Amino acid sequence: MKIALIGAESTGKTELALALAERLNESTGLRCVAVPEFLRQWCVDTGRTPRADEQAAIADEQARRIESACATHDVVIADTTPLMTAVYSELLFDDRTLYPMAIAFQHRFRLNLLMALDLPWVADGMQRDGEHVRAPVDQAVRTALIDAGIAWHVIAGQGPDRGNVALDVIGAALRGKRLPRSGLFTRLQQRNAGRSAGQWACTDCDVPECEHLSMAPSASRGR
Repeated sequence: MKIALIGAESTGKTELALALAERLNESTGLRCVAVPEFLRQWCVDTGRTPRADEQAAIADEQARRIESACATHDVVIADTTPLMTAVYSELLFDDRTLYPMAIAFQHRFRLNLLMALDLPWVADGMQRDGEHVRAPVDQAVRTALIDAGIAWHVIAGQGPDRGNVALDVIGAALRGKRLPRSGLFTRLQQRNAGRSAGQWACTDCDVPECEHLSMAPSASRGR
């Protein structure tokens, strides 16, 4: 199972990817791994951000590392995908040429977890442009997913709630599969048992007008 963590900068992708891999290893017994963002390493190694003509190679390497991890693991959690490179190429360089490859690769993921913009922006060296770019990036990602017919789940919440929302989504996707350990399903059963019979949850849409619902603990929605 390949799981994509996508979204604007400073929305918790890296921290969540590592936490999910650890918790899934413990609760399911599956071989789980988080694949880090190649761009981060690239910027450290070169001491700068990439030019427009270097974006394609970065996207290709990110895809290669994700596929390589699939050869030795049951669950691969990607801390970003080529889609994010394509989005930034469009916004920074007015270049849409990376979208065909990025969208084709995004279709390979079983789950696409889109990070909500409910975390404060935090500077992180040369990689981050500023809080003002988060909303345009978020909108560009949503537009690309809608145009490609790719489903996603919004992941929101502060502290442990954010990880629990993601685990709920992943647990639902793993339901019915035989796992070495069943801790994840036990947690889901406990969560569902605690909900009132009349509690409503949106499962059919992911529109901005409804997104305030994602701020509630353990709430997620798939488009």
